[in-house]
Formats: sequence, structure tokens, C-alpha cells
Amino acid sequence: MRLLRIGPPGRERPCAVGPGGTVRDLSAWVPDWTGAHLDPDVLRGLAARLEREGARLPEVDPAAERIGPPVRPGGHLLSIGLNYRAHAAEAGLALPDEPIVSSKAPSTMVGPHDDLLLPPGGDKTDWEVELAVVIGRTARYLPDRAAAAGHIAGFATANDLSERSWLLERGGQWVKGKSFETFGPLGPYLVTPDEAGDPQALRLTCKVNGRLVQDGSTADMLFDVAHLVWYLSRFMVLHPGDVVLTGTPGGVALGRPDQPYLRAGDLVEAEVAGLGAHRQRCRPAVVPAAGDLVEARW
Repeated sequence: MRLLRIGPPGRERPCAVGPGGTVRDLSAWVPDWTGAHLDPDVLRGLAARLEREGARLPEVDPAAERIGPPVRPGGHLLSIGLNYRAHAAEAGLALPDEPIVSSKAPSTMVGPHDDLLLPPGGDKTDWEVELAVVIGRTARYLPDRAAAAGHIAGFATANDLSERSWLLERGGQWVKGKSFETFGPLGPYLVTPDEAGDPQALRLTCKVNGRLVQDGSTADMLFDVAHLVWYLSRFMVLHPGDVVLTGTPGGVALGRPDQPYLRAGDLVEAEVAGLGAHRQRCRPAVVPAAGDLVEARW
């Protein structure tokens, strides 16, 4: 099943792709794609019900409305570093013995076509197309890798954007370079494992202004999806709606003078095969004047 959320920021409606490819509004069945509604067993039941009764639900035209992130923002966003052999090689860094784990602020999560806001003074904003894993069932102290599958709601296309100047040149933790608003686009779909197929055999691509800059495969991961979910559960509780960003292949701007960092007006297109594509235009973030309250509009 393919899940998505459609509507203005903060007022998205839970939807799903039904029989024949028609998108249906599931608000009558679920309040949102969050919490217990992401449990794999619940999703399987909804898929069967959608097959039987979906024609009764309202149709939605995704081309006519904004598409939001496919899960409700607010969960933990975990970012795995140097998890692709090609990426580590181009960065000139040794492969880690254990997963490198960072975080992103939950406020980074936006829809796949929302504008990408370039931070004030940030001139090293970099792209990182990634496979996102969405947790569907609470995971704590999982006994082995095999147990991970039962705790995954599905997969989505992500772009784990980073401002390299804050990430690498300011000291402290990577979270500073990863937590600017709009730095966590996700979607358009959350694709359940039965439809997504083998998560270690997916092609990832990223284009900037039409130029292909990243072209890799999840087969190049150092630590696969099952290992990451098991590993994280050993030292933190993973909750439904948490998102694990599993690393990026080679081809980022860092360390490559032939690939400049992102600038206002650039178009970034990220895609994981079978999971859907992003299309984001870069523009400067609005800096509020002293005493003003500015709400971001994507």
C-alpha cells in the first residue's frame, strides 16, 4: 500500500492509493498516519479494507493540492552517516566499525515539493538522497536483525540535507548542520514493505538543475536496514512515526569543486526507485526582523 498526506501544512489529510491507482481520502477511517495507525498489522488490515470498500471514499487529486510528508511530523529523525562505501571513499574517510548516528530536528520535515529554504549565511548546503525507514511498531532491545522487519511501517524517499559549514566547521555535533527548517523533505509516499520490495536493491538518484549528481544503490550500504533498526533499538526506544535516514551514496557536493553547493533558484530532484520523487526549488529563508513573528510558508 502507498500512503500519503495531502493538504496545507498542519492540516494534511491521510490518504492512500487505492485500486486502479485512484488516491482516496481515508480521514473517515484514520485520523492521520501516526502512532498505532502505522502498525504493520493495522496497515495490512487497512489495505484489505481499501481493496473492498475504497470506492466509497472520496477521491483526491494529488496534482491539485499540496502533498505533505507521508507521516505526521513530530517523531525522532535519525540520520546515519558514512553508510555507503562510495560516499566514504569520495570523502576520503575510513569505513566506520559501527553506524554513525546523528539527529535532525523534527521541524525539518516537509513535503516532497515544498521549497527548500537556504539558511542565512549558509553557502554550503548539500544534497543527500536517502532511503528513509519509517518505524511502525515500538522497538526496544530487539534480539536480532531478523526481528527488525516486524517493526517497519514502510519506506520513503528522503533528502537528508546538510549545511556543511555548520556541520563540519563549527565544532560540536552534526545535528547543527542538519536541523534547518525544510532540511528533511520526505515522500511523496510511505510504501509498505510488501510493495517496496527488497530495501537493499533500490536505486537512488539526485539531480540538480537537471544534472545527475548522485546515482547509487542501497546494495552499497555498509549497514543494511535490518541491522540499523536492530542496532538503534539497543540503546534507544524507537516509536511509531520515527524515521531513520539510512545514509547517502556518492555524489554529494562536499569535496567536489565540479559540483557547487546549492544556491537560490536551483532545482533539486531526489528519487528512490519505486518510492516516488521530490522536486524542490531553493530559495532564501526569510529572516524575521527583531520582535517580528514569521511563520514559514513553503
